[in-house]
Amino acid sequence: MKIILFGKNNKPGVKEVIEYLNIHFKEVEIFLGDRKDEFPIEAKHNPSDVLVSYMSPWIIPEEILKKTKLWNINFHPGPPNYSGIGCTNFALYNKEKTYGVTAHLMEKKVDSGKIIGVKRFSILESDNIYSLTLKSYGFMLSLFFEILDYIIKNNKLPECNEKWTKAPYTRKQLEELCVITSDMSEEEVKRRVRATQFPGMPGAYIKLYNYKFEYNEKR
Repeated sequence: MKIILFGKNNKPGVKEVIEYLNIHFKEVEIFLGDRKDEFPIEAKHNPSDVLVSYMSPWIIPEEILKKTKLWNINFHPGPPNYSGIGCTNFALYNKEKTYGVTAHLMEKKVDSGKIIGVKRFSILESDNIYSLTLKSYGFMLSLFFEILDYIIKNNKLPECNEKWTKAPYTRKQLEELCVITSDMSEEEVKRRVRATQFPGMPGAYIKLYNYKFEYNEKR
């Protein structure tokens, strides 16, 4: 069985995913990249039996999905009620008590295919974007092992009754979440700061007279 993996450089769990695939599959083709990288052209000419997207920086073109003989599987770092981009951000903003990760088949529309596995876990009051993201990576790797073990043992996909329940969040919505305005309550500002601060990344900010002031948490 031939398997193709699309993943992101230096993301937690990707190394372990590659090692697992090389152990259990005879033919493995790997494509790694970053968000601004162009989609690898050579991938368009190499159909596989199973295609896995794990932290992929690319949306896999429909023409490639159609060439896969068996299954196109994506591992999404969010539960079925949080699809799209910025899922951890919006979960914290919405004061969710639980979060999760999802494995699903890929369709032309992002985060819309049949769900084949979900893992959920608690969100702590002390969690921030960084800690929630780290937990998501750990649970997603565990879900990957479970799904692939099942496929290897049974030569079929696991059954799951979970469904997507919300439209995917967009980059525009995530960018808007970062905006602080002078008419917001203190509680609203706190929620936005908690939901957008991530080490090394721009987060909550306010604009005054074309000047942009970013929140910088002191440690």
